[in-house]
Amino acid sequence: QVQFVESGGGLVQPGGSLTLSCAASGNMFTNYGVDWYRQALGKERELVARITADGHTISADSVKGRFIISRDHAKRMVYLQMHNLKLEDTAVYYCHALGYWGQGTQVTVSS
Repeated sequence: QVQFVESGGGLVQPGGSLTLSCAASGNMFTNYGVDWYRQALGKERELVARITADGHTISADSVKGRFIISRDHAKRMVYLQMHNLKLEDTAVYYCHALGYWGQGTQVTVSS
């Protein structure tokens, strides 16, 4: 079984930066890709970024050039660096892999 615990969310002004962390438990962390999803109020959950087991990444067009996903195999951690945050980035951000979801962390971008 895999479990994820997200952290690092909070309130930030437009144009600011935030780094989210996702701690993974369970074995085989080095063998699977991990996603960051987000869900804004009243909207469907959407994929933000994905990192494969060997470090290849993809990201949604809406965050390209602003968000960076990375992972640390030794620490079993996945990170999402978010820069130049916009009001529309406000959402609950979730870690996901193999059908397992974390509890999410709230990111609020507001002036």
